[in-house]
Amino acid sequence: MAENKLIAPMSRIHMVPMDVVNGFEVRPGLYEVNGATAIPCGVNFTVYSYGATACELLLYHRKASEPYAVIPFPENYRIGKVYSMIVFGLNIYDFEYAYRLDGTYSPEDGLLFDKNNVLLDIYAKAVTGQSEWGVNNADSVYKARVVKDDFDWKGNTYPKTRMEDLVIYEMHVRGFTKHASSRVKHPGTFAGLKEKIPYLKELGVNAVELMPVFEFDEMIDYRLVDGKQVMNYWGYNTVSFFAPNTSYTAGLEYNREGTELKELIRELHANGIECILDVVFNHTAEGNEMGNCFSFKGFDNNIYYLLTPDGRYHNFSGCGNTMNCNHPIVHQLILECLRYWVTVYHIDGFRFDLASILGRNEDGTPMNKPPLLQSLAFDPILGDVKLIAEAWDAGGLYQVGTFPAWNRWAEWNGKYRDDMRNFLKGDFWVWETAVNRILGSKDIYNPDYRGDNASVNFITCHDGFTLWDLYSYSMKHNEANGWNNTDGSDDNRSWNCGVEGETQDPEILSLRRRLAANAFAILMCSRGTPMFFAGDEFLNSQSGNNNAYCQDNEISWLDWKDKRKNREHFNFCKFLIAFRHAHPVLRRDCGESNCGLPKILVITPTDTSKAVGILYAGKGEKAWEDDIVCISMNMFWEEQTFVLPELPAGFYWRIQADTGKRNRRGRCRGIITMKERSVCIMTAQPLAAKSAAEQESRQGRKQ
Repeated sequence: MAENKLIAPMSRIHMVPMDVVNGFEVRPGLYEVNGATAIPCGVNFTVYSYGATACELLLYHRKASEPYAVIPFPENYRIGKVYSMIVFGLNIYDFEYAYRLDGTYSPEDGLLFDKNNVLLDIYAKAVTGQSEWGVNNADSVYKARVVKDDFDWKGNTYPKTRMEDLVIYEMHVRGFTKHASSRVKHPGTFAGLKEKIPYLKELGVNAVELMPVFEFDEMIDYRLVDGKQVMNYWGYNTVSFFAPNTSYTAGLEYNREGTELKELIRELHANGIECILDVVFNHTAEGNEMGNCFSFKGFDNNIYYLLTPDGRYHNFSGCGNTMNCNHPIVHQLILECLRYWVTVYHIDGFRFDLASILGRNEDGTPMNKPPLLQSLAFDPILGDVKLIAEAWDAGGLYQVGTFPAWNRWAEWNGKYRDDMRNFLKGDFWVWETAVNRILGSKDIYNPDYRGDNASVNFITCHDGFTLWDLYSYSMKHNEANGWNNTDGSDDNRSWNCGVEGETQDPEILSLRRRLAANAFAILMCSRGTPMFFAGDEFLNSQSGNNNAYCQDNEISWLDWKDKRKNREHFNFCKFLIAFRHAHPVLRRDCGESNCGLPKILVITPTDTSKAVGILYAGKGEKAWEDDIVCISMNMFWEEQTFVLPELPAGFYWRIQADTGKRNRRGRCRGIITMKERSVCIMTAQPLAAKSAAEQESRQGRKQ
């Protein structure tokens, strides 16, 4: 473990107290080390505020509601806007801490200082009172702990998988294993997820994208709907940016918070799987004027949030407040936070929720070159991590294809989702747009400015219908959320195949399975980085709820019995992921093929055919091999004849998969009959493969 360069030198210096405050020996602290940090002689506390006139450190016994000590920072311990103090003799296992700040209270001017208000350290590495899921924080006061960082990574390294080689699996930590059918020892936790790594390996994904794991309070929106509890299950309501969610742990981790998450990441990396975090910097859990003041508001409300001239909160997030991301202080906070998760937790990438907010100015207007986004793009510590933007916000700013990127940022391609959903449900006249999406959306992401890895392709994610529900419901069914079905998107581009919801009709069930298979097949054969939502591989359903943010129950939890029930679909998804990994031509431009076929060929519809196809051709993993794949798509409601491109002498077409089950795997003559609404995948195979030694010898003579 690397030493903190700012702290390590102090460990070799004999520090002595300079003052005594309320019975505690103290001295000025390490001003450049934010938060609370254990050092050999005690604990260093550093905090800053531009508007405060005084600051007090509060020390609590574990789980106590009242402090056992109050230590004011001496005025001469303040440099600029920073208060820093070393308190000697403190044992990190014996206390929790918080702050109180004094200053002007003037809400209309955006100032909310209150000397009686207990505030959580913005740089807290662990938050107390949140360890047991679904239990209210008894005293409604957030406090922090000092975390001892001595985790042994055992030589663990970052996988550093290329963006286009990733298959991203989005999941909710609790919902992934909470259902009894998961059969893990620690359901709903980081440890439970670690138990499922063999499953992830079997499936073939090589990146997990975890929905929010920063500390959040699931009880903030707690209420009863028809006698059933709903809460902030998803976690898009951050309490602390530096602290992991302790209610996702199997056991208590006093002063070693984050250990279980690190163990998970270490094991993921050991199995070649990257860990991407879904991060929420666009707003916090403090809410609007009616919300709580437990941290950011109390330190510098008018700095951390976008405010109107009368001190009210802009709400571009749809959650009550909006962080002032391009203020230098907030900019610095976000940068330090991401560096922390990369260096201390070995995180491989970040997906930024409502990322367009990160590009808004202090008056809320969009910026041409947002300083924060540019800093993240060029920061050396973040140089190898993936940066993925959800390129829109709740204030109407939609930037898919225009997100400020510096050839560094990728995006959730919302246009891929929308256009492919249209195409997949039978809107055949959009085939040209669909082809653009499958080929990497170059019409949206100009390679000259965005490179070849800007598009994260998805058809489903946590927000919206699951893959099975996409073809089981034509309308959302969110009544369980308690908003009279007014929440969630109405623009789903789904189709129920003739019956809304559950049915026993075998023809409708067969059609739904085929449509789900079509979607997964096209996703895995598209240029760009594919992502899908956990459970889609075995047709998980949320009963038509397309906004299950508050459903901590069977609506959201994966029912692992579905894997056995839908084993055929699971095996098909597993095959497609392996097929993508085996064929680099699906993922990138592999140069000119040896056999002379074009790198990309679109086989367009004719008057007699409603099917469209795409041919990919290039060099394989070995220079003398060709990698040639053709995918044909018949989204029409009648069967179609599809003519495959003519191959050079010495090659034949081999069918690898047919969702319509009309064509068996094996050699074909170049013309196939496709069942209505089906997808067929073929590869070109050499008639007689020469030995590797012969090929290498021939290649050497050519050179």
